[in-house]
Amino acid sequence: MATIKVKFRPSSVSTKEGVVFYQVIHARVVRQISTGYKLFPSEWDDKTSAVSLFQCPYGRYDYLLSVQKRIEEDTSCLQRIIVRFDRCGRHYTADHVVQAYCSKGENGDFFSFADELIKHMHYAGRERTAETYTTTLNSFMRFFKNRRDLYLDEIDSNLMIAYESYLKSTGLTQNTTSFYMRNLRAVYNRAVDCELTVQRYPFKYVYTGIDKTVKRAVSEKIVRKIRDLDLTLHPSLDYARDMFMFSFYTRGMSFIDMAYLTKKNLQGGILSYRRHKTNQQLFIKWEKPMQAILDKYDTSSSPYLLPIIKNPHTDPRRQYKTATHFVNDKLKKIGRLLDVPVVLTTYVARHAWASIAKSKNISLSVISEAMGHDSENTTRIYLASLDTSLVDKANRLIINLI
Repeated sequence: MATIKVKFRPSSVSTKEGVVFYQVIHARVVRQISTGYKLFPSEWDDKTSAVSLFQCPYGRYDYLLSVQKRIEEDTSCLQRIIVRFDRCGRHYTADHVVQAYCSKGENGDFFSFADELIKHMHYAGRERTAETYTTTLNSFMRFFKNRRDLYLDEIDSNLMIAYESYLKSTGLTQNTTSFYMRNLRAVYNRAVDCELTVQRYPFKYVYTGIDKTVKRAVSEKIVRKIRDLDLTLHPSLDYARDMFMFSFYTRGMSFIDMAYLTKKNLQGGILSYRRHKTNQQLFIKWEKPMQAILDKYDTSSSPYLLPIIKNPHTDPRRQYKTATHFVNDKLKKIGRLLDVPVVLTTYVARHAWASIAKSKNISLSVISEAMGHDSENTTRIYLASLDTSLVDKANRLIINLI
């Protein structure tokens, strides 16, 4: 019977990560399977042939845990292959085991391929992409009545048209249906790139564009009302309002960036951080209103600056997502209390900052830099949908002339 061993090969450069690989041993023949899972030497336990999860630095725990789970899944898969070969009673070699392992998912099954792709996205640290693919796959499975017997060669334009009709029947907007279609197309195209199927362009008759959304900015008058609203008797609403205002005070910082701020990000009166979306580093002068929000909450036992990720020892991304839903739900209630003309969410704070800055004739280059956009053109597109009041005034002027 063949055996499996999990090994770690450190990098020749002491400061770089090494790689995990598997050994398949049968009839004294050893074959290797590379995994692409990268670890530092301190993150590997040779005695147990497993990832070391003890005393790992902040920000690495989730990744290390996911690698360990993946290793367990891989070795379990290899063991099942070996058991199957042994039960057949036929002669096989270590090469046969490796070939069977490497060809898993190459049977043309769409859902198996998508599952593998999502796992790889997780292990590559592309959590947001993995989450959007998972959401899309769950939707597609509901349409497919939870069956998993769809082959890549069966994906054609008729199926996608039917799926789009299904999405529309559930009341989704065109932008939302397009979101699902774009993600599904990305997964399909990856399968084409892997030469698991030929390109049949199944998405050519469904909508995959992005419609112009309604403006989500609010005026400075409304922001002031949100700030001054007495929420003493409603602590959960008060907390949501504070997170909204902190985003506004920090030039429309996104909620995910707020969640991952640590106390080390605030040094010498300057708040510095890297945007999750673009990795661009931004610097913000610390102001009194920001400190006033911090002073309301006890985060002395946490490495994080804000009370969003409250337990550093559990999954931070799950805490961030839970907090996002909670805060947005409370902000919607605040919006109804104040009769705000748009649905109030954390993202409205970012739109509001940009819109108000534009109304005060702050230059495009300054707004672009403040918001962390990679170019002024991005900012120009961003601002285009925020405020049409000047166009409306011009139209009224022309009408009054005749």
